Amino acid sequence: MIDVLAPLFRGDFEAYRDVLVLADDPRPATVYDELLAPDAFAELQRRFGQRYSGDDRRAWVSLWAKHYIVKLLPPVMGATLLLRWRLPLGLADTALLLDEGALPQGFRLSDKGAPFAADVNEPFELFAGLLDDHLQPLFQAMASQTRLSPKVLWSNAGNYFENLLNLMAKAGMPAERLAPGRALLETKTRPDGTRNPLFQPVRYLPVDDASGQPTLRRERKVCCVRYLLPELELCGNCPLKANPARVPA
Repeated sequence: MIDVLAPLFRGDFEAYRDVLVLADDPRPATVYDELLAPDAFAELQRRFGQRYSGDDRRAWVSLWAKHYIVKLLPPVMGATLLLRWRLPLGLADTALLLDEGALPQGFRLSDKGAPFAADVNEPFELFAGLLDDHLQPLFQAMASQTRLSPKVLWSNAGNYFENLLNLMAKAGMPAERLAPGRALLETKTRPDGTRNPLFQPVRYLPVDDASGQPTLRRERKVCCVRYLLPELELCGNCPLKANPARVPA
């Protein structure tokens, strides 16, 4: 555990205390140049895909990315929003810890980082390490090797990012601290004018519940393609669920 992040790991978040670590962690870690080499990444996905009967690598990569995001985002978002702590997240500054089943278990960082300057509040500056230095090159490399649209991977990240903000709010974390995260999801373009891949990853649609009462359905904008594996159905917030005819045969 990185000592400065210790205040984050209480209650439901205690399970993340050993996700971000430094060089003194004894577990083996793989640097990203090795991890993303074509043969190594294909072997990683083969190991991960053994748990499914289907062999569509697009679904394997999307599902593996979900596991990755679930490990990475809670401590990174907590450090950024609650502690205002800048972490070194560039792929060259990070190595990945995997378990025997090829599931992400943690991230070894080159150093513990440093506090953000007091005047840094712009969402894209706060999350530049996560978006530009880490997820952008990672998702591009993963997608290019599997014919998977990067939009699927960004949708996986945005879906969990939005959900985690809601969980943090329910846990009583101050709204003003979470505001840059919400602003990130509601801003269509980055400061340089390029598209924000995390823009509005989910929407809330008015529907009637089973008793006919009006409610809201939380729906992703982009399907995660897990249905490409025969044993998996559409997830609960899939955009294809409301119109199964859109599901490719």
